[in-house]
Amino acid sequence: MFAPLAVPPLMAEAPPSAIDCPAPLPPVAGAPMLTAAAAPLLRNIEVLDEYGERRHIPIPAERPLTVFVDKRELVTLMTLGASPELLVLGWLRNQRLIDSVTEVESITVDWDVGAAAVKTHEGLHDVAARTAQRVVTTGCGQGTVFGDMMSAIDAVALPGADVARIRQGSLHAMLETMRQRNSIHRKAGSVHGCALFRVTPQSCELLMFCEDVGRHNAIDTIAGWMGLHAVDGADKVFYTTGRLTSEMVMKSAQMGVAIIVSRNGVTAMGHEMASRLGMTLFGRAANRHFLCYTGFERFDSEPEPPRA
Repeated sequence: MFAPLAVPPLMAEAPPSAIDCPAPLPPVAGAPMLTAAAAPLLRNIEVLDEYGERRHIPIPAERPLTVFVDKRELVTLMTLGASPELLVLGWLRNQRLIDSVTEVESITVDWDVGAAAVKTHEGLHDVAARTAQRVVTTGCGQGTVFGDMMSAIDAVALPGADVARIRQGSLHAMLETMRQRNSIHRKAGSVHGCALFRVTPQSCELLMFCEDVGRHNAIDTIAGWMGLHAVDGADKVFYTTGRLTSEMVMKSAQMGVAIIVSRNGVTAMGHEMASRLGMTLFGRAANRHFLCYTGFERFDSEPEPPRA
């Protein structure tokens, strides 16, 4: 690993971590070299409240990160900077610009210039044509998706219902785990959180949690972590606080995860894509409430007692 790059401190108080991997894993053979340029997550500002009182509160420290691949500028991501190297690695995977993290030699993040320099072993094949079509994604900082997302849908292979499934008790355990987190959102708001769980009929294990200013950044960071550690998505469940649009559904499918749980709702195109891929979507999921929109065959229902 490279030595961490210096980042000017923004606040003295140690904030909650925006990245959490309860069970650290070794990197895959041939993994790229990464800097460790995590940036401060919060900034203190002065506000005036409804009582006419001035006080200081923390807000998320959003910052731009321009991604260069083999010295070619591709995109600027707006991020907290909690784990920028994983964000860039996952973004490259979810854009289908690389098939494996081993194609990348190194990722160097320098906040002095707000840039991430990606060096590949053999370059990206036909990168100009593959990045020519640009789609601005919905909300959350207006992320960017390159190429025709629907063109790759037939190439996605997801595990069957015998492997990827969830029972109602495990779903409740997931929601309780997320409810109890000491998160950036709880402290300062204005961010989205995503998590990856391993779910079995007997247990529900949090593997990775990430918060960022947009849900796309958070899922890309998890995708980078999965690629770096060769984590398979077959028996996993993806959780997000954001809405389930077509882009979020497609990114989860590309990660090999067939079950998605959202605290928010689902769009018509997200629903259509999940139905076509045979995925299970849960929305409006909080406390013991949820709606299962698609993929009932992957869900072992344990109905609540009737309302009085």
